Amino acid sequence: MTSHHYTTTVRWTGDQGTGTASYRGYSRRHDIEADGRPVLAASSDPAFRGEADRWNPELLFVAALSECHMLQYLHLCAAAGVVVVGYEDTAGGTMEMTPDGGGAFTEVVLRRAVTVAHPGMADEAAKLHERAHELCFLASSVRMPVRHEPTVTVAAG
Repeated sequence: MTSHHYTTTVRWTGDQGTGTASYRGYSRRHDIEADGRPVLAASSDPAFRGEADRWNPELLFVAALSECHMLQYLHLCAAAGVVVVGYEDTAGGTMEMTPDGGGAFTEVVLRRAVTVAHPGMADEAAKLHERAHELCFLASSVRMPVRHEPTVTVAAG
């Protein structure tokens, strides 16, 4: 079995002079870094005193599931001779809060719109989503359902 290791650095940049001396006295700003990559400006969700113009963990979680599925799917399509010429996913996730301030995602829905080059590829393109889901590293790692609502169209020729 092959294993891969991933390292990131999350650096809090929100000290406003008094650290976390009070709940309202610090910013949730932070940077997410990995060697050789652009820094992601992040914060908490605005519902948790974060900044709306920065990435938050919940958005990154949904995006990561969407991205993982797309990469597996494109690989499977290429291997199967299905020519994908367009791919877009408007993914959404639902997180339920608990009375103690915790919570968990209860579902993520991937709404992929795939465009293939030829009409004869549409059926296989639709079928490959199931296999991509089975192989997606992240979907295999979460405990809540990841639902799929794909559409496949044929490019105008």
